[in-house]
Amino acid sequence: MPRQKAPRTAPPSSPGGPSARSAPARKSSSTAVVVSLGKRIRGVNRNFVLLLSITLFLVAFGIVMVLSSSSVEEFAGGNAVSSRFVSQATFAALGIPLMLFASRMPLSFWKRSAWAALAVAIILQALVFTPIGVDINGNRAWINLGFTTMQPAEVVKVALVLWLGLIIGRKQGKLHIGKEVAVPIVPVLVLCFGIMLLSKDLGTIIVVGALVLGALYFGGVATRYLLLALTVAVAGAVLMSVFSDNRMARITNFFGGDVDYESWGWQSAHGLYALAAGGLFGSGLGNSKAKWSWLPEADNDFIFAIIGEELGLVGAIVVIGLFVLLAVVLVRIYHEASDWTAKTIVGGVLTWIVFQAFVNIAVVIGFLPVLGVPLPLVSSGGSALITTLFAIGIVLSIARNPKRSESRT
Repeated sequence: MPRQKAPRTAPPSSPGGPSARSAPARKSSSTAVVVSLGKRIRGVNRNFVLLLSITLFLVAFGIVMVLSSSSVEEFAGGNAVSSRFVSQATFAALGIPLMLFASRMPLSFWKRSAWAALAVAIILQALVFTPIGVDINGNRAWINLGFTTMQPAEVVKVALVLWLGLIIGRKQGKLHIGKEVAVPIVPVLVLCFGIMLLSKDLGTIIVVGALVLGALYFGGVATRYLLLALTVAVAGAVLMSVFSDNRMARITNFFGGDVDYESWGWQSAHGLYALAAGGLFGSGLGNSKAKWSWLPEADNDFIFAIIGEELGLVGAIVVIGLFVLLAVVLVRIYHEASDWTAKTIVGGVLTWIVFQAFVNIAVVIGFLPVLGVPLPLVSSGGSALITTLFAIGIVLSIARNPKRSESRT
């Protein structure tokens, strides 16, 4: 009688069974998630994080110092003691999201936008000579927007950084030829500086001139053309000073060694008094005496003097150290960038911020005559804060992925 086969039954769960096969699948899925998160974390460039952190700290610190340095003057003027603080905080609340938005844009976006940005900046700068132009301390460098005033030269800084990056990036390999360097750079610069010269704001013109020279240098323009540009810039600054009684009085007072305490030397003298009163650790936040109507522009051009008085030598050195660290990070971003347009943009922003900070601090400590240049990211001023944050946002977009700056990350 033939043997009957036993009916097949599903074997118990075994290493080869379906339950065993499903377990590795779940494990694989879990592992994939971990790897993905790891890539996202490692993908954040260290320079990106450092630049963003330093910027946010300086902005927050600046808002606090604006409150401290402006409260007395605002109260004396019949305003709320926190009015400039609220204004500065509002501009920061607008500028920081704009910076983060700019940090998400690829380099190709900035290349496409360069000419349009330059055109808008030139039009805005020309508006200072219309009825909406505002004259402050003899400089016609602002326009009245109704709800606030704006300094168009700050927009010109950003536009020139982008435009010079585009042009120099396209002309790589030809920057030793005079004609290639001159066209179209020279005509555009003559137009921009011509309008700014008519506004008579020498401090801003000097910063923009340094920005242009920095962009040309970091973009690889031949040294002989840089020296020629520097000579023209110095000659222009001297001529602007000679034909201005105000500037000549300040320069003569500075180099003559005789402090005209009652007029041109007042601001410089009281800036030094504030620094000296701070000592090593300062009088304490909010305890400045110079801000009690003794030091003009305490929340703007001379805010570093209030920092030194309230936070002492230690606080002043920390602020200087932050700008030095900012410069180091920007240099690292420059070296990591693989595109010459990106390199030129980073070099221009580096020169702009570091040079402006140097001039501001040098004026306060008596190394330079008064030029009316604010401390970047710290001094009060809405248009300056927003445009500086926007420029840093452009650099952040380059730092986010320096080797593939054309791609959106």
